[in-house]
Amino acid sequence: MAGAAATILVVDDSPTKRYLLVSWLTRAGFTVREAENGTEALARIGVDPVDLVVLDVRLPDLSGFEVCERIKADHPAIPVIHVSAHAVDVVDRAQGLTRGADAYLAEPIEPEELVATAHAVLRYYQARTRAELLAERLTGLADTTVAVHAASTFARLLQEAATGAAQIFRSPAAVVAETFDGECLAGIAAGPGAAAQIVPWVVDDTGVPTGATVRVDAPEGWGLVRWPVDDTVTVAAAKLREDRAPLYVVVPTATQTARTPVLVQLAQAVASAVEAQRSYDEEHRIAVTLQRSLLPRRLPDVAGLDLAVRYEPASAQTEVGGDFYELVMLDGRLLVAIGDVAGHSLHAATVMAELRHAMRAYAVEGHQPGVILERLNVLMRTLLRNELATLCILLLHPSTGRIRLASAGHLPALVSVDGRVEYVQQSAPLLGVRADRPEDLEFTLPPGATLVLYTDGLIERRDATIDDGLAALAACATVVDDDLDGFCQRLLVELAPPEIHDDVAVVAVRRR
Repeated sequence: MAGAAATILVVDDSPTKRYLLVSWLTRAGFTVREAENGTEALARIGVDPVDLVVLDVRLPDLSGFEVCERIKADHPAIPVIHVSAHAVDVVDRAQGLTRGADAYLAEPIEPEELVATAHAVLRYYQARTRAELLAERLTGLADTTVAVHAASTFARLLQEAATGAAQIFRSPAAVVAETFDGECLAGIAAGPGAAAQIVPWVVDDTGVPTGATVRVDAPEGWGLVRWPVDDTVTVAAAKLREDRAPLYVVVPTATQTARTPVLVQLAQAVASAVEAQRSYDEEHRIAVTLQRSLLPRRLPDVAGLDLAVRYEPASAQTEVGGDFYELVMLDGRLLVAIGDVAGHSLHAATVMAELRHAMRAYAVEGHQPGVILERLNVLMRTLLRNELATLCILLLHPSTGRIRLASAGHLPALVSVDGRVEYVQQSAPLLGVRADRPEDLEFTLPPGATLVLYTDGLIERRDATIDDGLAALAACATVVDDDLDGFCQRLLVELAPPEIHDDVAVVAVRRR
């Protein structure tokens, strides 16, 4: 009901009439405040809690119409009832309603009429306030749903969920979920507009059924943020599958309406996004494991040479790619290769595996790099149609340093010696394209020199050209660390972005 909890401000310059209005409303269960004129009324609104204004039309300083307009301009959610002993014709009534009043009572006023009008106006505004609140929360729910489904990582998802919950309910909020490998994390926000954080948290899931449930808990059990004093917390749990841990959204109970519809929908929406992220993370982990299993397990020991490799898969939110490398001794020569199959998917990784194994087979037959590329190209155009790949193959004689190299559209090899850096360029078409190929390049890797092969994930940036990337690599490779593994790692640290969006492979060969 709208009675006992509502506070009404009575504004009338007549002490007698004001006394009557206050008495009638007080007996009806309202809390009543008084003001003698418009200036005093405007000063009190916004300072004192006021749910309704009963306003005389004729005041000594300002007209009731003007006071009403100013109230509505600053506080549109406060209803106003005009009372008048003078302005009783249709024009005045119309003016009062047109300028913002919600009701107009002309004297003589009956107590029952005043009380009934106050209840009716308050019921309307309470219903309108609830509808506006629900509309605002549903808009926030839609925005948060989009944000969590667009999140690139599990942690980011929880941050977006906590930020959205705090914004929707204008309160502190926490969202707790379990990753696919069993780590329980919580996204927490101290309030609307506050930056969300990720913290570890453990929840006892015993007895939580499949589906959506809501319960009220003591705040001490959810000591993630500072909850409002003298309030409990409402916890919505959403469990989409029996074999999955539930997701929890926790907010102060005072923020909730009957049946907690928005909270339940938010928990279900975030749980759906969490389930999708869990599945993606699990599939990505499997794909990366498969991809790594297709790469060489160990490097050969070659007299006179130091060898090092680094392979970093793309970040968890990115599909696996088709980068690969090879180092193997064949008939006294070191075969070194690096390649990249177009695309980012498990399919690209499987094409990479086929290409690598075919390359090894042709190399074992004793073919030179250019011939290997020609045969691989025929293979791709015959059996792997519509696939493209770049590949650089070289054969190195460890004792002499003589190298025979052929490239299929791959980035140029880099040679660093005595502080000088040079790129070994060979313009040639990609694998998968019908086109003539140039003759193999032959050159010598001098003692102390380091040869570096790499894939585009090392140097390509969305905000820079490929020439910028090559220049940055050259600058980094001017000095080669004594520890070749450390050198490869430094290239990754200095050149690759913190969040790798493409696989990165680096191969380094130094002639002693």
